[in-house]
Amino acid sequence: MISYDFTPSRVCPRNIHVELSDDGNTIQSVEFLGGCNGNTKAVAKLVKGHSVDEIIALLAGNDCAGRGTSCADQMTIALAQARQLATA
Repeated sequence: MISYDFTPSRVCPRNIHVELSDDGNTIQSVEFLGGCNGNTKAVAKLVKGHSVDEIIALLAGNDCAGRGTSCADQMTIALAQARQLATA
C-alpha cells in the first residue's frame, strides 16, 4: 500500500492523507484534516475503491468560491503525487 500526506493550498483542510493500492491505481482511503467535516467525509467515501485516473478526470479543476481550486481539486493533486511513488 502507498501512503502519502499532502499539504493543500488555498483550501480549509491542513492535510490530505491518501492510501493507494500497491500499484498506485486504486484509492484505498482518503482522509482530510480540517475543512468541512461532512463534505470531506462524503468525498472520502465516494472515492474509495475507484481508480485514481477516474477521480482525477472527474474532480480535477473543481473550483470553490473563485479560489481556483477546492478540496476535491487538491485531493486530485495528492492522488497524482501519491501515484508517482508507485512508479519511483
